[in-house]
Amino acid sequence: MSLESSGVLKDHKHAGVSVSTKDVDTGAQLVAGLTSILDPEEALRIRKKIDRHIMPLMCALYWVQFMDKTTLGSSAILGIQEATHLTTNEYNWLGTVFYLSYLVFEYPQNLALQRFPVGKWMSINIFVWGTALACHAACKNFAGLLVVRLLLGVCEGSITAGFLIVSSMFYTRTEQTLRVGYWFLMNGTAQIISGFISFGALHINTKGFQPWQWLMIITGLITFILAILFWFLFPDSPTNAWFLTLDERAKAVQRIKENQTGVENKHFKMEQMIEALTDPKTWLFALFSALDNVPNSLTNQQTLILASFGFSALQTTLLSCVPGIIEILAIFTGVRLAARRPNSRAYVGAIYFVPAWLGILLVNLLPWSNRTGLLIGQYLTGVSVPGFVLSLSWLNSVTAGHTKKVVTNAIMLSAYCIGNSAGPFMWKTQYKPRNHVPWAVIGACYVVCPVLLLIIRAVLVRENKIRDAEPADDEEEYVIERITEDGKRVEIKVDKEFLDLTDRQNRDFRYVL
Repeated sequence: MSLESSGVLKDHKHAGVSVSTKDVDTGAQLVAGLTSILDPEEALRIRKKIDRHIMPLMCALYWVQFMDKTTLGSSAILGIQEATHLTTNEYNWLGTVFYLSYLVFEYPQNLALQRFPVGKWMSINIFVWGTALACHAACKNFAGLLVVRLLLGVCEGSITAGFLIVSSMFYTRTEQTLRVGYWFLMNGTAQIISGFISFGALHINTKGFQPWQWLMIITGLITFILAILFWFLFPDSPTNAWFLTLDERAKAVQRIKENQTGVENKHFKMEQMIEALTDPKTWLFALFSALDNVPNSLTNQQTLILASFGFSALQTTLLSCVPGIIEILAIFTGVRLAARRPNSRAYVGAIYFVPAWLGILLVNLLPWSNRTGLLIGQYLTGVSVPGFVLSLSWLNSVTAGHTKKVVTNAIMLSAYCIGNSAGPFMWKTQYKPRNHVPWAVIGACYVVCPVLLLIIRAVLVRENKIRDAEPADDEEEYVIERITEDGKRVEIKVDKEFLDLTDRQNRDFRYVL
C-alpha cells in the first residue's frame, strides 16, 4: 500500500488541535505506525552496513580537508615564503584569513545544509575547494594567496557542520562519540601523509615549478577525486540512503529513537533559533571552542618551530609526521574511554589537558641546546585534542530540534574560527626563537578549557535533576493523517521523539554527561 502524507499532524487526545507536517521530523514518515521493538542483532547489522558505506568516506574527507588547509604550513619549509615574497605578518594573515572566511560563511553554510541535501551540498563545496587548492600553485604574491585561502575557508565551513548533522542522523549518542572521534582523528593521519607528500615533493626537481607548487597540485587532485565520490556515494539521510532497503531505512531511523533528536527537518523554525541563542550551554560550548582553538595556530607554526630547534628541512618534514601519530593515539584512546565509561565526557576531556601543560613547561624551561627535550615538549602539547573532539559530539548529543542543532553547530564552529583566527597573531618576529608570549597564552587557554568542561557538566547535571523532580507528563498520542492510493484517510501513530522538539520543549529529554 502506498501512502502519502496529507500535511496534517493531529494530537489524538485533543480534538481540533492540528499541526502541519512541516513541523514533524522527516523520519516520522518512515517509522509512523511501527510498534515492534527492533531486534538488537538486526540493529547491529544495520549499523555495520551504515559504517561500511559512510565511515570510509567521512574519514577520507576529514583527512583530505585537514591536509589541504595545512598545506600552507607544509609549504613553509618547501619555499613558498621566498617564492611569493611573504613577510612573517603576511604569512600569519594567510592562516587567519582562512578562518575569517570560514567564520563569515559558517551560518549560511549551516542554513544550506538544512535546506539542501547534505551529501550533494558537501560534494559541491569539496569540488570548489579542490579548485582553489590547485590554484595555489599559480599564485605569485600575497594577494593571490589571500584569495585562494579565502575560498578554502568558505568551503570548509560545510564539512564539520555537515558531518555533525550526518552523525546524529545515523548513530546513537554513544556511537556518535566514537564516530566523531574516528573521523576527527584523521587529522592526525593527514599530518603523517602530508609529511610524506612534502618529503616526496622536496625531491621533485622541475624547471620553473617548485616543490611547494607540486604539493598544491597533488593535494588538489586528491580533493577532486573525493568530490566525485561524495556526489555519487555519500547519503543525504537514512530516509533516502541508496544502500539501505526501504525496510532498513525505517529500522535505521527507529534505531536512533533513543537520541530523542529525530533525523532532520528541512523547515527553518525561528523559535528554535531564539532558543539556541538564549540557551546558556550554547555559549559555554562556544567559549570552550574559541579558547581551545587559539593554540591550533601551532599547526602552521609546527615546521617553523621544529626548524628553529636546529633540524634541517629534510629532518623537519619527517619529524612533522610525529604529531599526527600522537593526535591519532590521543583521540582514539580518549573517545574509547569516554564511550566505555558512562557520563565521563567532561572528565576525560579535562584529563587530556594535563600532558599538554607538561609539554608547555618543557618547551619554555628547558635550555635551547636540549633539542630532544624541546621536541618532546612540542609533541606533548598536541595531546589535548580529545577535549575538542568530545565537545563536538557532546554538543550534538545534548541538543534537539533540527533548527536548534543547526544554529548551535554554527555558533560552536564560528567560535572555533574566532580562536583559530586570533591564534596566528601571537607568533610575532620579536618573540622568536623561544616564543614565550605565545606559549603563555596557550598555557592560559589550557587552564580555562578543562574548567569549562566541568562547568558544562555541572549545568547539565542540575538540569537533569530538575527534570527528574518534575511530575511525569501524561503520554499524549500523535498521529499522521495519510491518504492511501484508493483515497481513504488513515491515521498512523507518531512517537514523540520524531516531532522535532527541542531539548527544552521535550521534558523527557535527558542530557548525557
